[in-house]
Amino acid sequence: MRTFVAGQEAHGDIEFAELALGIDVDLFRGPLKFETDDDREAREDVAREVLRDLREMGEAGDEIAGWDALYADALTRTVPFLRAARSYRPGTGEAA
Repeated sequence: MRTFVAGQEAHGDIEFAELALGIDVDLFRGPLKFETDDDREAREDVAREVLRDLREMGEAGDEIAGWDALYADALTRTVPFLRAARSYRPGTGEAA
């Protein structure tokens, strides 16, 4: 079965959510691949600006933007497995 959102085919859950909600998951959650500190800082700056805009639009009465802000905010609290794995010493459960 194929899934389409706004005329575009979604290839998986993440892509479906991105197409349906208009939210770039990697922007708020972070990529699953390595990113430099400078890239991460730049991405987080943009994510903060987009989230601020979504919140303002939601407070101004745009219900969709309000829900998008909640979803984007929740994504900022997730940590991709690979990033989490790099910050712990194997077998100890302690931060590196």
